Formats: sequence, C-alpha cells, structure tokens
Amino acid sequence: MSNAASDPETASGHGLDLFHPSDEHALLDRSLRDFVAGEVEPQAAEHDRAETFNHGLFRKLGDLGFLGVTVPERFGGAGLDAVAAVQLMEVLSTSDPGFGLAVLAHSILFAQNLAVNGNDEQRARILPRASSGEWIGGMCMTEPGAGTDVLGMRMTATRSGDAYRLTGTKTFITNGGIDDHTLGDVFIVYAATGEREISSFLVEKGMAGFSLGQKWTDKLGMRASFTAELVFEDVAVPVANRLGEEGEGTLHMMRNLEIERLTLAAQAVGIAERCLRVMVDYATERKTFGVPIRNHGQIQRHIAETFAEYRAARTYVYDTARRLSLTATGQRLDADGTKLFASQAAKRAADAAMQVLGGNGYMGEYVVSRLWRDAKLLEIGGGTLEAHHKNITKDLSRDASILGG
Repeated sequence: MSNAASDPETASGHGLDLFHPSDEHALLDRSLRDFVAGEVEPQAAEHDRAETFNHGLFRKLGDLGFLGVTVPERFGGAGLDAVAAVQLMEVLSTSDPGFGLAVLAHSILFAQNLAVNGNDEQRARILPRASSGEWIGGMCMTEPGAGTDVLGMRMTATRSGDAYRLTGTKTFITNGGIDDHTLGDVFIVYAATGEREISSFLVEKGMAGFSLGQKWTDKLGMRASFTAELVFEDVAVPVANRLGEEGEGTLHMMRNLEIERLTLAAQAVGIAERCLRVMVDYATERKTFGVPIRNHGQIQRHIAETFAEYRAARTYVYDTARRLSLTATGQRLDADGTKLFASQAAKRAADAAMQVLGGNGYMGEYVVSRLWRDAKLLEIGGGTLEAHHKNITKDLSRDASILGG
C-alpha cells in the first residue's frame, strides 16, 4: 500500500487541496495572479469605458502559455485539465471579466473545441497559432432567430464537390473581430447540413464571402470583449475544414457546452471573490457614527452571506472541475448546476458590494459597478438560467440516484 493511501488525512480527504490539487496548479495560480495584478488590472477600466478589446494583452497571455491551457502539448498547448481552465477564468475575472470572456471564447469555445473534435491535420495546422495568440478564434452558434433553440438555426451548409457553401448570419459572436474593421482569424461555425442535422466547420479569415457585420456596442457589461455579427454569403469551405462527419455538430456542441458552462461559472466565482474583497476592505476603512461600518449588522449581513455563497460556489465549481473529462460527454448535470448557482451568486455579490459602498459603489471609480454589469451576462450567455432549470430537471428525472451519491 502506498504512503498516500495509508495516510489517514489523505484517505479521509483532509489532505486534498481542492483548489490546487498539484504543484503545477499552485504555480499556475500564482503566475496568473501576478499577471492579473501587473498587467490586467491597470488596463481594465480603460478598455471597459472605451469598449475595446486589448489585443496586445491577449498576445502576452499567449506568450506565457495561458491561451492553450487545455490544448495538448504536441499542438502547442499546456496540456492541462479542467481545473486549470477554471483557474484561468476565475483569476482573470477577479479583475476584468470582459477580457476574460474573450479569452474563454478563444481558449475554450474554439481551441478546446478543436482539440477534441478536430483531426490531427486540423489541430497541427491551427492550434499552435491559437495557443500562441498569433491567431484569435471564436465559435459561431447564435443567430438572430436562434439562441437556446440551436436546432432552429437557419445557416445552411450545402455540399458542392470538394467544398461546402455556407450561407447565413451569426450574431453576438465574441472575438468576431479584433477592432471595428478587422475580423477574427478563425472560427468553429455550426450550420445545418440537413433537416435537424448540424455539422461543424472551420471558417478562416480571407475566405470569399465571409465578412464582419455590425459590432455590438453599448453593451451593459463585458465591454472589453469584442462582440459582432458575422456574415456568410455563399462561403466556400473545403471539406477538409469540416470537423468530424456530417451531422456530428450537435455532439461537438453539447460536449463543448459542458466545459464552457463550467468556465463561465468560474468567471462568476472570480467576480464574487473581488466583490467580497472590496466590500470587506471598504467596510473596515469607512466609518459612520464613529465606528467602521463593518460593526453594523446590516453590513455584516451583506458580507457574511456573500462569503458563504462565494465559498459554496467556488467549492462546487472546483469539485466539478476535478471530475470533468475534457473529452467525454454526459457531464451536463453539474456543468449546468455550477453555472446556475455561481452566476446568481456573482450577481448577488456585486449587488451587495454596491450596497455596502453606497454612493461610491454606484460610481465608475470603484470596480464593483463594472462587475455588477458584467455579472448579468453569466445568467444569459452559454445557456440561460431557464435552460439550466430545464436540463437539470430533465436529467434528475431520468436518474435521481445522483441525489444520494
């Protein structure tokens, strides 16, 4: 029997560090927090106000190896697990959730998606460029008339010889562009290849008929990510750019949604952590009636309830991450559950922080008003709260044994 197995603390779980399960994870956390403090925090408010994506900062993340965190090493990535992906999104979101969303769209919706669902030729050609930040990628699912109802999408892909002709419009695409005039480099695009049949394609900048539509401006939050409409006018996409076989797009989408929802939940955890830190510091410094406001019961309630929800959300997210396979399917229940709970906890944390700061919290000078705006998207993007309600109920109704295990 190994020493680990014979150690009572390890055997009972007391020796498990849920948030840093290995030395590599601990190093990643320290590196990320140093990077965020030195590079991300100083620019966050500026890019939020300007509604601009910081492409230079994105490239720095690539130089440090953070953009391909789950991509296999042989394709230029770090070859890490879902826990590392959660760490990346949590830490970035303590400072700049909007920039973090752009990183998530690239690293998870695109690179992780391609790493699992692409073939070796596709991965070898594209993933090193994505992992380094040379190329910026995204994923195209939502359409003007189809969001949660993905099978209702109207974009078509019609086989014509050795190519498919893609026609339609995708909207609300994170990383659709780098700036007002420049497309992102490469996208995984879902399109209908038959009745209620979806297939996945790699569409690259420069393909004839593929263009940047309107940029979505005046967003409530996540303003440091570039959100755009993408237009496909009879775009010829080589058969070699199809991921898997025809009709496998729904499987690809569902598999990727599991890690997407978990990492969006990690963003929520990061928002809640920052809000909690801000309100604790402020409640210690700010005085009313001759004492710090932390002495008042009303303030204590905001802090204590936020702390409990933050710890619960973080634990749920990391416990799910340590069990989640990046290549399997059938992990929807907890992926949905983490996002359902954490996204609402983040919004409540931001609201509590604004209440503790009072008028100061309402002003742009303090970070909490930005986090309050950013948090709302997490209840919508990557699956609405209502979609999570439906999925969780459906899965539990199919197999309620999970409730006792």
